[in-house]
Amino acid sequence: MGIDIARHHVKKGVRTAPKSEDPYLLLLVKLYRFLARRTDSKFNKAILHRLFLSKNNRPPLSLSRIVKETANTADLSSKVIVQVGTVTDDIRLTEVPKLSVAALRFTQSAKDRIIAAGGEALTLDQLALRAPTGSNTVLLRGVKTARAAYKYFGAGPHKHKRPYTISKGRKFERARGRRKSRGFKV
Repeated sequence: MGIDIARHHVKKGVRTAPKSEDPYLLLLVKLYRFLARRTDSKFNKAILHRLFLSKNNRPPLSLSRIVKETANTADLSSKVIVQVGTVTDDIRLTEVPKLSVAALRFTQSAKDRIIAAGGEALTLDQLALRAPTGSNTVLLRGVKTARAAYKYFGAGPHKHKRPYTISKGRKFERARGRRKSRGFKV
């Protein structure tokens, strides 16, 4: 077997450990590394992989999104909803149903609303004790492209992306491509 000259010193892009030094996260990684190795459950491997991800790749999940995504789930009362990331509150959701949610962290108001509705807010280590193979769980994740930065990506004419402008007045980005009298209008 020869040496790949073209890609000789290229590192693999897959993380095998979290970059964060958060002690709780490192303990969770130890726990789920053990579970992924000792059980043949894909659930534990998925959780372990998601624990390695950067913060941008662990987008938050709101209570309203949880309710929307689990609306058609059969026998939801006996299932635990799992999110490797933050669960946030949504004031547009007037009534929170009784839910069991396990997450890396909760905002205080989201946790209060879940508990007030008679549900429970679990940590991922409590989930490991309750469902070591991930049985009776619903694994969800937040929308990655909801970040404000994504509004600007892929900008150009006819792309309908947000331009990086200081303001939106007469003096800002009103030349070619913005009006008929200056060549063309997008």
